[in-house]
Amino acid sequence: MARSDLGEALVACVQRIAGARKPASTAALTTAVGAPRATVQRHLARLVRAGRLTRIGVGPATRYELARRAIGRTEPAQPLQPRYAAPDWSPAAKALRAELQQPLGARKPVSYERRFADAYVPNESALLPAALATALHAEGRMPGQQPAGTYARKVLEPLLIDLAWSSSKLEGNRYSLLDTQELFRLGRDDANAADADAVMLLNHKEAIEFLVDAVPAYGLTVPVVSNLHGILLQGLLADTEALGTVRSKVVNITGTTYSPSQVPALLGEMLAQIVAQAARTKNPAEAAFFLWVNLAYLQPFEDGNKRTSRLAANIPLMLYNCAPLAFLDVDPDDYATAMIGIYERQDATVAAELFAWTYRRSIDRYGAVLRSVSAPDPFRLRYRRLLTEALQAVVLGERVLAQVVRELDVDAPDRARFLAMARAELEHLDVHNCGRFRLGFAPVQRWVARGRPA
Repeated sequence: MARSDLGEALVACVQRIAGARKPASTAALTTAVGAPRATVQRHLARLVRAGRLTRIGVGPATRYELARRAIGRTEPAQPLQPRYAAPDWSPAAKALRAELQQPLGARKPVSYERRFADAYVPNESALLPAALATALHAEGRMPGQQPAGTYARKVLEPLLIDLAWSSSKLEGNRYSLLDTQELFRLGRDDANAADADAVMLLNHKEAIEFLVDAVPAYGLTVPVVSNLHGILLQGLLADTEALGTVRSKVVNITGTTYSPSQVPALLGEMLAQIVAQAARTKNPAEAAFFLWVNLAYLQPFEDGNKRTSRLAANIPLMLYNCAPLAFLDVDPDDYATAMIGIYERQDATVAAELFAWTYRRSIDRYGAVLRSVSAPDPFRLRYRRLLTEALQAVVLGERVLAQVVRELDVDAPDRARFLAMARAELEHLDVHNCGRFRLGFAPVQRWVARGRPA
């Protein structure tokens, strides 16, 4: 069934079920149209974005009904359009995509080939075309000399939503973007404990926050990647010992003839090698792409390898203060095809074009966000000197911030806002950014070691 035909069939099913005065569940719609659940979920999401359907509830309680403006419509329905145009695939990518869409029985079974990583020499080899890697680095780079991670910190709030939602959606997560925003506003609580989709999203949020803090301090290392996996899969793996640990269990991937290596010693060796190769690669776009495809290809963990690879790809970009990679608007089918090209052919053609397409969307998105927050804040400029004095008093004098603020020459109407600003700075204060408050590394390290008393 064509995409537009399936979309219209779903609208008709929702309208028929709504006639019985009850919204339609995903399970009921999947049964009604006879399509795979994941396919139905993607089409339902498109229908909601197009304003044809309204989503009610979240998680297992999700239901769908006709949008108000769609009820009673008599004009012919227009074919559904994707939110954005698909990548403009090159002839080589189109040819590879056609080959990879053959039935599984017509494709050769393959296993892990370590030479895909072994043959890669940082700064000599390349998975991205050289001109493309150079262009993406130039387009994504934050202007000026800034500490590592500055770009990510400045766009953290939208990044948490975009990357968490986009990455989770590629795993089949059923939450809408608005549902995700509401979930993040409410936070992790007992009400969400039994909802795997909510746990997945909240884990993404915490993993991104971990990267923003850890990458400037530790760089790209195996412990950072392992902790990233542990945070992403917390509460989702029955065996907590498997969190952040190279797997000893067999892993199979549906929809492909690829069988990952099942040898723990090889998995550990290749994980360390891949991380080291990415860390030595000078172009952050090339390093991000190399890390993304190789971690997914290796499958070093028991579960969650693809989502770990997507977030890990941001580490080189953070280190070089480039726009983060949020995998905005990536179609799950395109993503799966890109991965299968790596799994079965070690051919990065489709993956490279998808990466460039979605990274440029991220660059545009976060460039606009950055411009909106780049104008000088008159309040901060007015109290810049007193802010420095307040932070110095807390870190060096071991004094309570609220008392310090009462003693400073801050206008009474401004004290609450000034206190909030100072607290926010103290939350992120560390050795990598303390110089702007004329604080030395050693005092800040001692203050952090004491638990950041404020």
